[in-house]
Amino acid sequence: MPEGDTTGAGAVDDLIQPFQIESHSLRGRLVRLGPAIDAILSAHDYPEPVATLLGETVTLAALFADAMKFEGILTIQTKSDGPVNLLVADVTSTGDIRGYAGYDADKLEAALAGPVEAPVPMLLGSGFLAFTVDQGPRTERYQGIVELTGATLADCAHHYFRQSEQLDAAIQLAAGRVADANGGANGGANGGANGEADARAWRAGGLMLQHLPPEGGKAEHNWDMDAQRDIDGWRETVVLMGTVKGDELLRPRLPPHDLLYRLFHEVGVRAFRTKALVHSCRCSREKVSNTLASLPRAEVEDCKEEGSDEVVVTCQFCNACYRFDDEALAALYEPEG
Repeated sequence: MPEGDTTGAGAVDDLIQPFQIESHSLRGRLVRLGPAIDAILSAHDYPEPVATLLGETVTLAALFADAMKFEGILTIQTKSDGPVNLLVADVTSTGDIRGYAGYDADKLEAALAGPVEAPVPMLLGSGFLAFTVDQGPRTERYQGIVELTGATLADCAHHYFRQSEQLDAAIQLAAGRVADANGGANGGANGGANGEADARAWRAGGLMLQHLPPEGGKAEHNWDMDAQRDIDGWRETVVLMGTVKGDELLRPRLPPHDLLYRLFHEVGVRAFRTKALVHSCRCSREKVSNTLASLPRAEVEDCKEEGSDEVVVTCQFCNACYRFDDEALAALYEPEG
């Protein structure tokens, strides 16, 4: 087992596991998502390739959130001209996660006519990847934007670090539907009433290594023996990290500590206190009511579907529906008194 603080070592899902490679002073984090990502993806009837991309996006957001140290909300978004034209995931500093995807069904069907070997160019197309940190109305929002470059979402994240942060980072992402070893589908929405043996639930996982530049930045790097050892150590650790398989990142019965030891025991790995992640949407009837009340009533009335006496507002994230009949709408526009 890795050295270090083993608080929370019994948890295997819905967590961030920070770690450090002792011999090379490299920082890293492992994200494992089980029931939380299953709840996010099962709330919508996404085609499997769309759900896979969204699972990776949520995982990437969790990796970045732990790396950036903030108080507020970190959002990752892709916007593009491909079949999957929108991916959105956000993580709060307290560990609440959510996400949703937008796609064109006809374009997606055409794209899936053959094998998808490079999901970014084939499914996302041309566009951008944006990272936003919102720490409240009294602070300035931080945002980094780069073009979608590479074959996978991890490639796009690497491009972001090279262009926006001037930091070396290595990232591995995986998402997929997996059968629990006990047939219970990890307790997710797809588990079924009787826990059938073929039940499968969505899972996701990711690894991130960061190589921080020496004080003064890369431009002032002294190419002495210590610096060369530092570079060699980074390369060695990235090679070890590259041996991880998607199956290992998703495997329900492989604890985070065991996975880290399997990958990095040769260079010495130290695990720290885990941080919990939970699926939680910030939508509410009160928020929807306030939004509707801020719009002209005639405009809201026009939102009723033909033959219906209700305005229905559906949350893009959790798919919750909020219904407002004529009586409820009238109450929104009654003067206070």
